[in-house]
Amino acid sequence: MRDIITLECQVCKNRNYSTTKNKKLHPGRVEYKKYCPTCRKHTAHKQTR
Repeated sequence: MRDIITLECQVCKNRNYSTTKNKKLHPGRVEYKKYCPTCRKHTAHKQTR
């Protein structure tokens, strides 16, 4: 039931993180505040396809 997703920085568009999510509990796209090593700050990271 858990699927692997990739998280992309909304500022520089780099794909920095991969994680899993439960599609039953979160059917839409998720967004987290994560550290981006390219931007060197915490930015919003959104789920990509």
